[in-house]
Amino acid sequence: MDAILIVLFVITYAAIAFEHPLKINKSASALLGGSLMWAVYALALADPPTVTHDLSETLVGTAQIVFFLMGAMTIVEVVDAHKGFDVVTTRIKTTSLPRLLVLVCGVTFFLSAILDNLTTTIVMVSLLSKLLKNRQDRLFFAGLVVIAANSGGAWSPIGDVTTTMLWIGGQITAWSIVHSLILPSIVNLLVPLAYCAWLLRGKPVVPPDGTVSQTTGGNPASAAASAFDRNTMFFLGLGVLIAVPAFKTVTHLPPFIGVLLGLGLLWLVGDILHRGKSLEERSELQLSHALSRIDMSSIVFFIGILLAVATLEHTHILTGLAQWLDSTVGRQDIIVMLIGIFSAIVDNVPLVAASMGMYSMETYPADSFLWTFLAYCAGTGGSILIIGSAAGVAAMGIEKIDFVWYVRNISLLALAGYLAGAFVFIVQYSLTS
Repeated sequence: MDAILIVLFVITYAAIAFEHPLKINKSASALLGGSLMWAVYALALADPPTVTHDLSETLVGTAQIVFFLMGAMTIVEVVDAHKGFDVVTTRIKTTSLPRLLVLVCGVTFFLSAILDNLTTTIVMVSLLSKLLKNRQDRLFFAGLVVIAANSGGAWSPIGDVTTTMLWIGGQITAWSIVHSLILPSIVNLLVPLAYCAWLLRGKPVVPPDGTVSQTTGGNPASAAASAFDRNTMFFLGLGVLIAVPAFKTVTHLPPFIGVLLGLGLLWLVGDILHRGKSLEERSELQLSHALSRIDMSSIVFFIGILLAVATLEHTHILTGLAQWLDSTVGRQDIIVMLIGIFSAIVDNVPLVAASMGMYSMETYPADSFLWTFLAYCAGTGGSILIIGSAAGVAAMGIEKIDFVWYVRNISLLALAGYLAGAFVFIVQYSLTS
């Protein structure tokens, strides 16, 4: 049974990693692989009560992550429908190219910690077309935005899917991840940012001809949303997301309850704000419309991959892999750094899911070196290649960034930032532990 499960998982993993050349959606691969692995597990074990118990246990953990992501994604979509992100982006104004780069990366870094790195990347890379005429400048900016988004997402419990998984799983706590990783994450960004700002020194900002207004962007829905509506939904949406860790700390309830509470509040306020508008004006501003715009394909992918990894956990294959790594590599910091670098090649979600099953919390309790360093490495390592993170893939699609161009111009900078941040974390941990 173990051999069959490993082969199925490797095939599933390969299909996910080579999603683009195969032209097969990774969600389909994950669902197929996860379902087949559970079928093999059930048939080989031939113990329905045990299989049912294991599956129920897996579904509880998976459902918490899925409900949280669905709620958070919907909140972001509501804010976006009201053009709420214009509250931040319209204030980015300067004539110096290096200063603009610092402003864009700074906003990306902190915004991705509150929202998530994928959404922030889409917002900021889309903004670049309204700020910069020169395509080469936009490419460099987009590359740095990817690094900034992944760096910002790593130090927040809600900034990156992998960090959220560790937080919901109990491996890390909100306050610990913030104060432990904010400095390494800043260093991760500052190293490539300082070099690129120096490279662009003295160059002026050349705006595109006939820039479209950022206030409406040609979206009929945004015309129906007043400045008051936009500001209200932006600050309420961000406030709800920021309050989720505090809600969990106070109530000890799973984070998805806090997100659903905030979603209900946002829905109520939105209906009150728009009740005087016509049906046509309300249609794209209501939360019910935002529910239809969330990325369900990604949600399905998470379900499939978490189900697949769970079979390896229940059969103790992951525990054996962890023991092999410990005996072969030896050093835990190197093992985690290799996981982070590997996440630049394949998706970091199954990597972190596998790592969570490899190591027991009885041996490695919450906020231990392993989990905290894993949050940093898995969150930022994906920046090394353009296909290594959801943020990179989004930027690649919006700006049509060539894979080889990114490797030549950004990858070494991202790797330098990754290693510098890892070094800072290890030194910081050794001084404070």
